[in-house]
Amino acid sequence: MADTFQTTTTAAKRNRSNNDTEPKKKLTCGDGDPAAALASTRHEFGEHGGVNMSIEASATFTVMEPETMRRMFTGELGPDRDYFIYSRHFNPTVLNLSRLMASLEGTEAAYCTASGMSAISAVLFQLTSSGGHVVASRTLYGGTHALLTHFLPRTCNITTTFVEISDVEKVDEAMIEGKTNVLFFESVSNPTLTVANIPELSRAAHRKGVTVVVDNTFTPMVVSPARLGADVVVHSISKFISGGADIIAGAVCGAASLVNSMMDLQQGAIMLLGPTMNAKVAFELSERIPHLGLRMKEHSNRALVFATRLKNLGLKVIYPGLEDHPHHELLKSMHNKNYGYGGLLCIDMETEERANKLMNYLQNYGQFGFMAVSLGYYETLMSCSGNSTSSELTSEEKVLAGISPGLVRMSIGYIGTLEQKWTQLEKAVTRLQEYGFPNKN
Repeated sequence: MADTFQTTTTAAKRNRSNNDTEPKKKLTCGDGDPAAALASTRHEFGEHGGVNMSIEASATFTVMEPETMRRMFTGELGPDRDYFIYSRHFNPTVLNLSRLMASLEGTEAAYCTASGMSAISAVLFQLTSSGGHVVASRTLYGGTHALLTHFLPRTCNITTTFVEISDVEKVDEAMIEGKTNVLFFESVSNPTLTVANIPELSRAAHRKGVTVVVDNTFTPMVVSPARLGADVVVHSISKFISGGADIIAGAVCGAASLVNSMMDLQQGAIMLLGPTMNAKVAFELSERIPHLGLRMKEHSNRALVFATRLKNLGLKVIYPGLEDHPHHELLKSMHNKNYGYGGLLCIDMETEERANKLMNYLQNYGQFGFMAVSLGYYETLMSCSGNSTSSELTSEEKVLAGISPGLVRMSIGYIGTLEQKWTQLEKAVTRLQEYGFPNKN
């Protein structure tokens, strides 16, 4: 199915808007705002002319002639010509969401999966084989770290070398030409908010023939890894892109050849492992992406305001939008400036006891947010990363990753007015300081 994303179907021609720009080409950093790319993506109308597309909820698809099915299974006929086999393979509604994700990230193609972890796993299975090698940031989401540290070596003999991603020379040394298949890192790391130098890391990897895979879950709209040199961008759509903390979903964005290979009937990781996205979920997400830019601007704006004010109160705040963050200038040079520096900040309370005390006050006294994992919700969500989303790491690995026992990760929401939420936050922090902690710097 090599041409799946290269041509436009007859049905699609009837259904798309006048601003369609297919086939899509990989964009460069100067090609502009992700919101503009989204607005230029073809618009699918409903079966009866509705402004929203119809949901194709069928698991399987009929054909008019017996010979057609044979041609579909040989790859001669495919979604590019409006022929669909089975929704574990391609589904029209999921394909529409995938086009939006490709536009968002500036890639040729994309396809959406049932979760962020399934997207990551499928990419790694597609790009590596038994005996393969991955170089990865030592600071990653705990589930990704566990996949690379335990699951892939046990099941597939795929090994990973973990490195400090901010040290490009160390990363370069760890990649072995002819052996290393993938360089994997997060645009902004979970949970320490370390910023990866995507252009430099990509150049180093490409010199050795290594594919660069970037998890951009923390910074959709804010950073565009593919425009900065990355080959593949993965997402947990469950977070900012969904925005409602009610959907589990993922996406793989990259070259059409990669996405098509992942859907291949004989060798495709998505096709054969089957992390299928439900068409109804794809429809809901397609309706949320158009206002993602507005949401990210407010997430980022409030995170910067709160980080600045919390620092002035004497707390140890980590936020890449602050000028004293070690990677502030790097992110400033890479980000799409209209969307700020992201919606996550960290407060280092040094000990788990202090972290728990802070979160307890913020939720139960200040009504500022909720103690919960995940991110990208309209309410603020907070967790102590060391004993939650990074709990898969050993104590030594947490130290190497820079994860303090008292590190509180906050995903800043946008509900209420900024000053209303700041008053709640300040009230809780002030009360804590009256009891002697956290001590002012």
